[in-house]
Amino acid sequence: MAGLDELFERNRAWAAATIEEDPHFFTVLAERQTPEYLWIGCSDSRVPANQIVGLLPGDVFVHRNVANVVVHTDLNCLSVVQFAVDVLKVKHIIICGHYGCGGINAVVHRREMGLIDNWLRHVEDVYLRYRDVLEAIPDMTARVDRLCEYNVLEQVENLCRTTVIQTAWKNGQPLTVHGWVYRVDDGILRDLDICINAIDEIPKLRDTARYLAKGP
Repeated sequence: MAGLDELFERNRAWAAATIEEDPHFFTVLAERQTPEYLWIGCSDSRVPANQIVGLLPGDVFVHRNVANVVVHTDLNCLSVVQFAVDVLKVKHIIICGHYGCGGINAVVHRREMGLIDNWLRHVEDVYLRYRDVLEAIPDMTARVDRLCEYNVLEQVENLCRTTVIQTAWKNGQPLTVHGWVYRVDDGILRDLDICINAIDEIPKLRDTARYLAKGP
């Protein structure tokens, strides 16, 4: 394909290097998909799930969208979750935001972005929920980063309240939902200490919200 030859060359080089290191890598990979993790992250090109956590292809099932949002009417996201939970039997679901997220930055600065503004209304709802706390933060970069954290918190709750997750818990399936944030400028993940294993643990998220309100 005109203009993309370099990508095909890079692909062939990567495949050859991988086979040289492990001759059976692709044969084994093609025969099974048994990841223990579902990663729900942002579409940002700087936040590649496998690479961040140092895992190989096949180890992480991935869904990405702008601002790592989980919406109960988003059949794309819910289908990924259902397949991961019911078919792949993942044990951990990680919702990972990232500091400096462009979508969240647009909400904080009230920038019009076009069609995506409709999608970002979900993030705006999060902003309005924590408006008093957020607008008490004078530094705009810090305000964006705090909303990134709150957004992860709210999306974890949204996920935990889906029928897919609640049915899995009711059936005794071992499944934990985590909330993390990634910092692009140093490559380090931050655990927001969000770890939900059952329906009756969802209220713990309010404790996390109060902790975040206290600031760093």
